[in-house]
Amino acid sequence: MEEFKKLGLDEHVLRVILDKKFDKPTEIQEKTIPLILEGRDVIAGSATGSGKTLAFGSGIIKNVVKGKGIQGLILTPTRELALQVASAIEEFSYHKGLKVTAVYGGVSMNDQVKKLVYTDIVVATPGRLLDHLRRNSVNLNKVDFLVLDEADRMWDMGFKEDVSKIVKACPKGRQTLLFSATISRELSDFSDKYMNKPVEISVKNYVDPAKLRQVYYDVQDNLKFSLLVYLLKHEKAHLIMIFCNTRRTVDFVVKNLRTQEIAAQAIHGGLTQAKRNLVMKRFDNSKVNVLVCTDVAARGLDISGVSHVYNYDMSKDSKDYIHRIGRTARAGKEGIAINIIASRDYDNFANVQRRNREIKIENIPTPKIERVFVKMEDSGDRPQRRFGSGFRGRSEGRERQSGLSRRDGGPRKDGGRNFGRKSGGSNIGSDRPRNSSFDSRGSSEGRGKPDGRGRQNRGERNKRSSDRSGFRGGGRDVRRRRDRH
Repeated sequence: MEEFKKLGLDEHVLRVILDKKFDKPTEIQEKTIPLILEGRDVIAGSATGSGKTLAFGSGIIKNVVKGKGIQGLILTPTRELALQVASAIEEFSYHKGLKVTAVYGGVSMNDQVKKLVYTDIVVATPGRLLDHLRRNSVNLNKVDFLVLDEADRMWDMGFKEDVSKIVKACPKGRQTLLFSATISRELSDFSDKYMNKPVEISVKNYVDPAKLRQVYYDVQDNLKFSLLVYLLKHEKAHLIMIFCNTRRTVDFVVKNLRTQEIAAQAIHGGLTQAKRNLVMKRFDNSKVNVLVCTDVAARGLDISGVSHVYNYDMSKDSKDYIHRIGRTARAGKEGIAINIIASRDYDNFANVQRRNREIKIENIPTPKIERVFVKMEDSGDRPQRRFGSGFRGRSEGRERQSGLSRRDGGPRKDGGRNFGRKSGGSNIGSDRPRNSSFDSRGSSEGRGKPDGRGRQNRGERNKRSSDRSGFRGGGRDVRRRRDRH
């Protein structure tokens, strides 16, 4: 507690720190709080979970006067992070009685307009805040403290121009604080234009490499989901996060985990904000211990107690991979990142390792596992069933499996038959339905959806017919007819 007092924190904040029984400041807090309280502009490189909310919140809370209008503005890239930061600032300023409002999309603007009248500190996503500026429902003329939290993520999401418009609506004499996991050239250009002689601070990664174990399983396509189920049922875990690259893959995994009596919840941009808030609250309170998500949950959210991170789909970008695995092995606790690699993941996996030479991922032999049934609802009213992720439909006659599962055309490990198919682009026997929903990259872009009887739709049959017939005489010239229409 004495170490916090030496930083010059407000007495109201110190009372909260005492109640929360914080032992000592984190590195980012030690290095930035004195500068922030001096009124300096700061650029800080720090990961989520490093204690940066208290760092930038301390200066705002100490200097904001209750009831004098919006004096503090914090911009975040995602709705979940806006809610989380607003909750933390509200907690740290409890004894001072400051009014904090989270402003984000997906919910009613009218409720936010009413709250903004009495607000001292706003935590907002750029898009929704611009909506309020256009409606003149928010006034930023009194903002003395501007914070860009997870700034690199905001730039990645295309908020650069929106942020610039918001900054121009704030007074020029404000104090600006920029917190980001990485400092890119674009962020440097922003600081040169909008910040006043900023002090640059960087801290070590909050994830302890000595306590984080990274492993991968190289599996056949038709065993990807089955291995996930096996590991979830055999690993001793507290909170688990499973990352997928698309919303549809998230829904597919959640639905089939539940059929295996594994209570899982989904979170992605396709859910309503109320649903996303409820899921995160239940997961954060450990009422649900398996969260399946897209990268919307990889950045910004500070969730304690995550012991296992699974990459069901390998991330396409090395930075996203770092942020995913950064959900675990935090605050001195041990954690493990498990990558389930099938043929569709090879390129991404190689790219991640190539871009981050310091990453050491251990190969683990695939255990002997039983293939499990998975379901995917088709366009009819009858669910399709696939065994061990192999499609099973009436048009198949019988379940077929790919005899090759690797891009190099190597033989199956189990010595099974090939049935005349190569594996490179094939998804027979994979975790994806054969004709749609998940292509060879796990994408949601379909290739012709099966109809209610397990057959391909007319458009796909015509396409295949045209591919076979081309412009050869006799019969139907499907491609030529399609071009005319």
